[in-house]
Amino acid sequence: MMVVIVIIAMVAAVVLPRLPAQEGSRLKTSARNLASGIRFLNDQAIITKGVFHLELNLTESSTRIAKISPSGEELPPDDQFMSRQLLEEGIAIEDVTVPQLGKVTEGQVVITFGPGGNPDGIMIHLKGGARHFTIIAYPAGGKVKVIEGYQEETS
Repeated sequence: MMVVIVIIAMVAAVVLPRLPAQEGSRLKTSARNLASGIRFLNDQAIITKGVFHLELNLTESSTRIAKISPSGEELPPDDQFMSRQLLEEGIAIEDVTVPQLGKVTEGQVVITFGPGGNPDGIMIHLKGGARHFTIIAYPAGGKVKVIEGYQEETS
């Protein structure tokens, strides 16, 4: 019986550190969800010739997508994707960099997607525990990259 317990303990010691941490997988999923949301909004704005906002609340680490009417008021979501939360529980928006505001580390950032899509570059850093992911959205074209780690440059 002791031999079996020792073998199980040795296997657990080898296997458990190699399993992905739940927080790490939530961080990766959140980064991919946010990148998908940015691509979706860019495409929707171009296809519908409409205006959309992606609101990033750094204080609460939450997101909200809104369609804006021609008169400037928010319309109720007409797509299920627009009403879902893009970030999972426990994942923080560390900072957002946009040309108009520079690097923002607290408060709220609203990114506008117009009929031409995303006119500016966007860099978003997500944090989960000690790990980071960087989301880079390039202007005009809809390309969005998800990079593991904290990246400073948009090259």
